Amino acid sequence: MEITRNAALVVVDVQKGFDESEFWGPRDNPAADGNIAALITAWQDTGRPVVFVRHDSDKPGSPLRGGSEGNGFKEYVEERRGKGSGPELLVTKSVNSAFYGTPDLHEWLKAAGIEQVVLVGIQTNMCVETTARMGGNLGYDVLVALDATHTFDLTGPNGWRLTADELAKASAVSLHGGGFAQVVTTAELIGAARS
Repeated sequence: MEITRNAALVVVDVQKGFDESEFWGPRDNPAADGNIAALITAWQDTGRPVVFVRHDSDKPGSPLRGGSEGNGFKEYVEERRGKGSGPELLVTKSVNSAFYGTPDLHEWLKAAGIEQVVLVGIQTNMCVETTARMGGNLGYDVLVALDATHTFDLTGPNGWRLTADELAKASAVSLHGGGFAQVVTTAELIGAARS
């Protein structure tokens, strides 16, 4: 795997509100937070660009609603902001794709000549997957560090319920098998970024 010198790490919605387990239900991948932190550090240490994406929910009961404590980034993300020698961007959004936020992520990436995007964050099957699909459609070389994402159990139509682990696997299969993104590991990315 090759990581370009200006590959952007896009950190999606790593916010305190996702720690409210009574709202979201059971989650998968307890190692996600440590892996996200390690990738931010690796990107900052190597002078690569990092994009921090924050979901400002407009739903009244959401733990991620703008102005609430849950809207803020988790501590390990907040303490890393502004620490890298590479470019940094804050994108805010109220929908699933980071490409529909403010400022315009696509314009920023294009202006910087960035063609490779690495995605991490929350939730695997929602904002990470939607951003990956759109990035792929826009022509970016998209990599998703599956072990640096997590999600929650979910019930859909007909009472169908999938566990967070099942949803994460379905996202990985859809993204990788469908050609939207390459699904990789944190260790592979850090190794490639630091080599």
